[in-house]
Amino acid sequence: MKSITPNPINFPRYPLKFEQIITTKNHNFVGREFVFHAINNFLHQSDRGYFTIIGEPGIGKSAILAHYVTQNPGVVYYNVEIVGENNAEEFLSMICTQLIEIAQNQGSEDPTVNFSNFTNQNSDIFLLLLQQISDKLHPEQRLIITIDGCDMIDVKNQVRGSNIFYLPRYLPEKVYFILARRPFLKDKSGLLTETPTQSLDLSNYIEENRADAQEYIKIYLNYHSNIKGDQLLTKIGENEINFMYINEMLTATNDQIYSDNLQKYYQNHFKKMNLLVIKQQTIALDVLNMLVQEQSISTEVIAAKLDIDEYEIKVILDKWREFLHLELRVAKIYYRVYHSNFHDWLRQQTEGVTKRLKLRK
Repeated sequence: MKSITPNPINFPRYPLKFEQIITTKNHNFVGREFVFHAINNFLHQSDRGYFTIIGEPGIGKSAILAHYVTQNPGVVYYNVEIVGENNAEEFLSMICTQLIEIAQNQGSEDPTVNFSNFTNQNSDIFLLLLQQISDKLHPEQRLIITIDGCDMIDVKNQVRGSNIFYLPRYLPEKVYFILARRPFLKDKSGLLTETPTQSLDLSNYIEENRADAQEYIKIYLNYHSNIKGDQLLTKIGENEINFMYINEMLTATNDQIYSDNLQKYYQNHFKKMNLLVIKQQTIALDVLNMLVQEQSISTEVIAAKLDIDEYEIKVILDKWREFLHLELRVAKIYYRVYHSNFHDWLRQQTEGVTKRLKLRK
């Protein structure tokens, strides 16, 4: 990938915890040119704005952003998934500290901020710094801030109705945010803007994803003899395009269907799914049982089989949106678990939970 912003800003090194993630996620990176092409077009067609990469868990969003900042020196990076970094106060403190360094490097007279009085509700200085840097950018320069893991942001302590991380509704010229997040409902984006916006949903690029996944496997097989890799190459399809799963299968040292890393990854998914529907636990388990017994299913079918109102079903499925793939068929939406391996793992979990509940009775 050619550099989109050829070292436009003399930006300091990333915090060590971010550097480690960038290095790890960028390891053995392959392809994704269609994403970078879309970002490139957005940067050249819009004088400012928000670009959002949307993708199911494990599809490679974090790797895409890691590779992007590696190839484009001067891009600011923030990762929400690191423990303790998922709240607005930490984000604003760390980002503003980095922006102050950029402003100082630009020759600003006195961009220093007293963070002892800085709270998560005071985002004015954030916008002020963005404007200050924007005013000093050369015509060919841009300030680009990437935020990975936006679905993990905790908004409980933010002012109600505010944007996630207090991101500005209006952006100064030549200021861009590139966000990565899991699928979400449009009315739950947490981001209201009056500036150019564009989204790229990775699920709409099946052939490109498949080609990149196959290339990833082929490169691995060039250096390692791996029966699982050969099997993955032959069976990879729409529901197998998951780089997290592929990497775990290629590097597994035994014949486990679910590696330790996958088990932890799926357990975190399952925990979050349970927390999201904690007030509808009984119905949710029934819905999940229906979901994992089929490859795809509609709310109408689930409601009919469970004798529950469709609205209640949809409320639950909407809360699980980030873990589901939606397909429109003859004006009806069909739901399926985002990846076949997670689907099978979930089925085992629900069978175990159902058996324990029956024993208690």
